[in-house]
Amino acid sequence: MPLSPLEHDRRYGELDQVMRAYVGQPADDTPDRPSQALTAYLRHTWHTRPWALAVAERQLRDYADNPPGRLRLRLGEFYAVPDVGLPQDAVQPWLYCLADHIKHSIETGEVPPPAPPATHWEWHARFPELGQFLSGWFSQDMPDEFDDHDAAVDDYRGSTDSQLVARLVGELHELLALDLDESDYALAVAELGMEVDAPAPYSPSGWLARVAEQLSTPPADAR
Repeated sequence: MPLSPLEHDRRYGELDQVMRAYVGQPADDTPDRPSQALTAYLRHTWHTRPWALAVAERQLRDYADNPPGRLRLRLGEFYAVPDVGLPQDAVQPWLYCLADHIKHSIETGEVPPPAPPATHWEWHARFPELGQFLSGWFSQDMPDEFDDHDAAVDDYRGSTDSQLVARLVGELHELLALDLDESDYALAVAELGMEVDAPAPYSPSGWLARVAEQLSTPPADAR
């Protein structure tokens, strides 16, 4: 039978986070240099959950030491490493390589310097509520569901817990504080799930600033 959620997280939870960091990214780590995906994982995890790095190192090494055998494969009681574009016989050395890089980072305190997110995983890990907001309210179906962007923002505020709304406002200010080029803000909102353009006459960053202001202002009926 498949692993229960609790057993999955105990044995593979942080390994899974590392693997998710490689979505859309090449697994081109070498013993001398971590990939962009692993660097993004290290950067974000050092900042938010530094204790999880040791868990990741152990789970990666344990999985490489004990890959699932025939019985576990037949029963489904294992974690399936996603296809990262490597030959099957290269996966085990690659997992050891990742574990070695994480161990080195922990033991030396070498932390990737602060930077804007570099991967799809890092965008969503750093801005989770913004990802929920943009993908949930500004998908390609948005014009069919709402009269305009303001109506979608109002619907989000009216249907979302106030603590999550406050978290979104904080993430909007954090994103704007990165002071990116407009083309990079356009990339950011696309990575986070927005499938429609910002309303005229706003640029992507201008619209994000407007949304932060809208959500920071009490609705008229609450004044």
